[in-house]
Amino acid sequence: MKTLFDKLWDSHAIAHLAGGIDLLQVDRHLMHELTGVEAVRVLERRGLQVDSPALTFATLDHVISTMPGRSAGDADWSTEMVDAMRTQMTHHAIPIFDIGNDGRQGIVHVIGPELGLSLPGTSIVCADSHTCTHGAMGALAFGIGSTEVVHVLATQTIRQKRPKTMRVRFDGRVREGVSAKDMILYVIGRIGAAGGTGYAVEYAGDAIEELSMEGRLTLCNLSIELGAKFGLIAPDETTFAYLRDKPYAPRGAQFDAALADWKALATDEGAHFDREVIVDASAIRVQVTWGTSPEHVIALDDTIPDPASLADESRRQAAQDAIDYMGVRAGQHLDELAVDRVFIGSCTNSRIEDLRTAARIVDGRHVAGNVKAWVVPGSLTVARQAHEEGLDDIFRAAGFEWREPGCSMCVGANGDVVGRGERCVSTSNRNFIGRQGPGARTHLASPAVAAASAIAGHIAAPQTGASR
Repeated sequence: MKTLFDKLWDSHAIAHLAGGIDLLQVDRHLMHELTGVEAVRVLERRGLQVDSPALTFATLDHVISTMPGRSAGDADWSTEMVDAMRTQMTHHAIPIFDIGNDGRQGIVHVIGPELGLSLPGTSIVCADSHTCTHGAMGALAFGIGSTEVVHVLATQTIRQKRPKTMRVRFDGRVREGVSAKDMILYVIGRIGAAGGTGYAVEYAGDAIEELSMEGRLTLCNLSIELGAKFGLIAPDETTFAYLRDKPYAPRGAQFDAALADWKALATDEGAHFDREVIVDASAIRVQVTWGTSPEHVIALDDTIPDPASLADESRRQAAQDAIDYMGVRAGQHLDELAVDRVFIGSCTNSRIEDLRTAARIVDGRHVAGNVKAWVVPGSLTVARQAHEEGLDDIFRAAGFEWREPGCSMCVGANGDVVGRGERCVSTSNRNFIGRQGPGARTHLASPAVAAASAIAGHIAAPQTGASR
């Protein structure tokens, strides 16, 4: 009896090396310009060739400009990096999704699934910690370091130590208005940002089965914020329907043959997990972070906790430091906090379903005068679909700035930053100090909360855009 993770790992293990390390075959290697350019330079300096260029796929996302009419970066250094990747990928015959070719550029963890590059049963690596996103497809997907990128480019393999396994089971159904973002933030708040360290986490249960593919991708995306390198969901009919007719997915008889294999990718009844976490899905309420770690999270209608109530001294000090940095106080309601910025985007929440949710809330209304709000679609494909549905016009009419696809304000690597001391409600995945810019104060939330907060001018419930 095996878990889903065991099946995926065992099917990709080529050799068992010393020290408990396994050599794994890599089926898909995804690259972006922020980490890829230097790795290729190292490869070239060592006189090595790319082993399997047809299994490597590059996109421009981290430092590419998101301004309308962009052609490269917003600064000399970022433009040089973009141009370098373009040259490198052409030289090594690696496919690159650029803004000027076939219209499929976007955030690496958005385009992988939407193009059908991310498939059940495959192993997927990328020099980006949020590669765990692709585990939502039933794939063995994980982030790697820059040095490991060189190894993958040269050998199409990766050395890894097998982690322990954890299952997080969501029993029952979530309340109306509770999203996948709320579900995973709730779990992080419950077991901590290090609760998944050393584990591959499989998400299961009634509430998981009812999630859309977009919701599953959002949930697995934040596995790394749980401390886990891997986050997985067993593929099912929702997965198969999503993948049908995707550009890189199998077609016709090949799809049917693949389907037979994919259906076997499930944890066997009675398989052992090293840790199990049971979540009452009906108990989850809309979540928003208040501090500087994803585990600093509460329900929107709760109050910011008093650090003195924490038994662990290090966590108590971290909570106090977060309160001081964020300019909040213990016992405060979140909807008392005025916001300066709203960011709807990132590899967590920039898919078409996310934009539809936010557009429904802002339709016919207008962003509060004190708020600067952005929508950054996750890919050119998402942007086109949003345009066909009129979503971009809804956002513009409501006072949002509609940007071009890229990582943008999530990581702030391309100049898209929150000002010092400004408070931002963000649909991204990290609220670390400085993540969205020096001195930025970030509150992680769902697209619904972000949209409602933009309209209200303060952190607000998605149902009405108003106070509690």
